[in-house]
Parts: sequence; C-alpha cells; structure tokens
Amino acid sequence: MTEIWQDPQIIHWTEILLASYRKLLGRELIECSGSPGEQARLLYTAPAVVVSHNTQSNPVLNYGNQVALDLWEMDWAMFTRTPSQSTAEPINQAARAVIMAQVQQQGFIENYQGIRISSSGRRFVIDRATIWNLTDLQGQPCGQAATFANWQYC
Repeated sequence: MTEIWQDPQIIHWTEILLASYRKLLGRELIECSGSPGEQARLLYTAPAVVVSHNTQSNPVLNYGNQVALDLWEMDWAMFTRTPSQSTAEPINQAARAVIMAQVQQQGFIENYQGIRISSSGRRFVIDRATIWNLTDLQGQPCGQAATFANWQYC
C-alpha cells in the first residue's frame, strides 16, 4: 500500500508548505535534503504537528502529518474532510478566527497558544505554535498552515 506522503499531490503540497515557511520566516521548517518525495516523507513523519487548510470561505483541512492525525484522533480521510474551525470547540472558534485573520494580514505569527479538541472530544492546549500563510509556486494564496511541538491534554 502506498503511504499518504508518496501521493504526487501531497509531495507537491509539501513543497508549498516548506517554501512558504522558508519565504515568510527565513528558516527551514524541517531539514530539507533529498528529493521532493524524501522531503514529503520527512515532513509527514516529523515529530512536530504540521497541519494546513485551503482557502475556502469555511476552510477544510487538507494536510496533517502523522503526529497531527494521532493528536486529533483521525485517519487521513476523516481529517481532510474536517472544516478547520472544527478543530476548536465552538466557544473558542471566535478567538481562533481573530488569530487566522491576523495571520492573513501579517503573513505569520509565532508563539500562538490555544485550546483544541480531538474527534473524540479530548481537549488539549497547543503552545508556541507558528501559523503562516501559504502561497503556491506561482505566488498565489492557497491556504494557511500551523506547526507546533508542544501540547498538553487538559
């Protein structure tokens, strides 16, 4: 069976994630070496959460590495059908929307902290997250992404 990260669309999306991060933050998200396929594998298996969503008016998640899938307790198919705002409880969605609008304006933010919820209802605090805008290889906006290595169940 082919791994998710081996899909040509995921390899291409990984290039967008890595290039956008590098462009906005001036550093690498992961150590970028090897082919685009190898970079897709490294990102998918990275120890930090990496997630992204598209640019729809109600954005839907379109990427989550293995740590993200485990944390939100979803498989790839379920994760990539989930509206991004659903990762936060309704009470926390307004605060999340403010942060996402701020990212849209500034390009990225660092040191974000917020409460999220898994598919089973398990709540967790994310800490020191970086959220950034994504642009495709032609420079067109195509979503937003986040990464964090620190979380705690609450």
